[in-house]
Amino acid sequence: MIKNLFRKGASDTEEPIVHEGSRQTGTILVVDDSPTEVHIFKKILEKQGYSIVVAKDGREGVDLAKETHPDLILMDVVMPVLNGFQATRQLKNNEETADIPVIMVTTKDQKTDINWGMRQGANEYLVKPVAPAELLYKIKTLLNE
Repeated sequence: MIKNLFRKGASDTEEPIVHEGSRQTGTILVVDDSPTEVHIFKKILEKQGYSIVVAKDGREGVDLAKETHPDLILMDVVMPVLNGFQATRQLKNNEETADIPVIMVTTKDQKTDINWGMRQGANEYLVKPVAPAELLYKIKTLLNE
């Protein structure tokens, strides 16, 4: 079964309508080991005009963040090599990447997970499945758009 980012009962039509001239620009680093999730994020974000860089684990995410200095990072938690909590902590403790906003987007939905994610330096914490409108709202808020 393919999982998606939409809430139960929601559909692709839930994405906000973007009028010409209001398209966003910027680069978002998606750190997620699921090709399906990455595809869904890319579809949502590219439609809004964002450029997407993809990392398949936390280590690669930290390295790519240092290399590309994206405008924002979407970080999964459960990944090989370095999990999202560890990667976020490393990013926030590094002068080069500390200012990059991080939104954790994960299936880990316990209050302790959310608190731990925020303590590692995440700016926002969203639980999958996430409605595209909610994801875009959080991104635009953090990027002051």
